[in-house]
Amino acid sequence: MMRLQEIIEKIEKRYPLEYACDWDNTGLQVGDREQEIETVYVALDATDAAIAAAKAAGAQLLLTHHPLIFQGIKQVTTDSLTGRKVIALLEGGVSCYAMHTNYDVLGMAQLASDRLGLMETFVLEEVLDGEGIGKVGSLPGPMTLEECARLVKDCFHLPGVKVFGDLKTRVSQAALSPGAGKSMAGPAMEAGADVLITGDIDHHTGIDLWDMGIAVIDAGHYGIEHIYIEDIRQFLVKACPGIKVTAAPLGQPFQVL
Repeated sequence: MMRLQEIIEKIEKRYPLEYACDWDNTGLQVGDREQEIETVYVALDATDAAIAAAKAAGAQLLLTHHPLIFQGIKQVTTDSLTGRKVIALLEGGVSCYAMHTNYDVLGMAQLASDRLGLMETFVLEEVLDGEGIGKVGSLPGPMTLEECARLVKDCFHLPGVKVFGDLKTRVSQAALSPGAGKSMAGPAMEAGADVLITGDIDHHTGIDLWDMGIAVIDAGHYGIEHIYIEDIRQFLVKACPGIKVTAAPLGQPFQVL
């Protein structure tokens, strides 16, 4: 058992809040820093299902990647989705903490890059002290865009990816930005990438980027970022040996029929 504040200190020592982007809302979202924690449940998002699973696991802390509260709220009532979730957490005695872009910068970028096998990497967009969002690097070897797409599928255990570009095109330099990467298109082109691997790319962005000479592999927002769950579970097991850590199972938040 540990106090919530002690767990927060462990997290923020490894992933300091100053590395979060200025538009972000990383940190404690709901709860009492003096609360005693026996069990932590790790999930990507504070969905209704994740909150219910945390309660079912007997967790006192729900640790997510994406913040439950992103923008200012004036009331906490059941009239809004966020208010309803906050109330459900409080009624269940579950605190909620989000480690978002600080983790993207100090964990996600390198973890995803290593999994994909990128070599000679550098930061896609700097945030602080040479660290930043995403990575750019050489693919494991010469390959076609189709082979690269299949590599992404295999490395991140995905049922499918969306590709903008000619599948026979040869690619060697990749920009990798887990999550929503539309804003990374400019940095990826400036870095000389042949392909941008990311998520949440809309139709016009995808076709325009291909016309400008860079292919896109859209692995989905969850598709790459799900690696946070197991990585943070392992981190907590080592950093906080006095608590039990459980995690959400791997599973896309949508179905394609």
